[in-house]
Amino acid sequence: MFSNYLIGLREGLEASLVVCILIAYLVKTGRRDALKPIWIGIAIAVTIAMGFGCALEFGSQELTFEAQEALGGSLSVIAVGLVTWMVFWMRRTARHLRSELHGKLDAALAMGTGALVATAFLAVGREGLETALFVWASVHAASDGTPRPLVGVALGLATAVLLGWLFYRGALKINLAKFFTWTGGMLVVVAAGVLAYGFHDLQEANWIPGIADLAFDISGTIPPDSWYGTLLKGVFNFQPDPTVVQLTVWALYLVPTLAVFLATPEFLARLKGGGRSAAAPAAEERVPAAE
Repeated sequence: MFSNYLIGLREGLEASLVVCILIAYLVKTGRRDALKPIWIGIAIAVTIAMGFGCALEFGSQELTFEAQEALGGSLSVIAVGLVTWMVFWMRRTARHLRSELHGKLDAALAMGTGALVATAFLAVGREGLETALFVWASVHAASDGTPRPLVGVALGLATAVLLGWLFYRGALKINLAKFFTWTGGMLVVVAAGVLAYGFHDLQEANWIPGIADLAFDISGTIPPDSWYGTLLKGVFNFQPDPTVVQLTVWALYLVPTLAVFLATPEFLARLKGGGRSAAAPAAEERVPAAE
């Protein structure tokens, strides 16, 4: 449940920040007349993202078992690729996100209502579709027959919306670069589990051999239905009896990806000094309050 909460929080907060930046800029520049097209674009993006998630869930139920596993495994691999790209992209561009969106919004204001709708839709829609895919893959991997994975995602998204509103009102300030660095690292760990489970699905679909070749089996020591087994499953997508392919894929993804993500001058400077690096000034790490 925690891993799904983290996904909902991290992905939802990105979308919330985008919305905050768009709305706050229009309010500050006295263009409240442009708020309606922005909200229309946001509503369309959210609707399409939710529809995409529903299509993945209900559409896959009509397939055969092998087809379901093949689809689930393939989408899990794609989702991990997208979220990995997003984690590195956000770490690199978080401090410039506000100015980038302001530039796009200025261009859209000059072009008219349709451009404003399109700008909001594109800004939020990419986050929404990416979130829907990764949430579906993660919930599919962590599914234990209970609604807890979905509850975790819902709580994460609700927290993200609340934080976004507090940012907008100026009631909360946070070092966004540091936040996205730490949550990005945790998300890489979650993605490793999703990727391993995705390859297990592909093995069950007979796309990849080795379904019977277990790396180890500690089900007797850590029963999947125990409280600690459930906790490990919910946080790390832990499986007590992974195949050799699963364990290999998990290690080959997690170790180099996490090493590259953490071995950056900005991150190392924060670890040593506890503060921000010179490349990340405070003014660019905080969402301005609306006046």
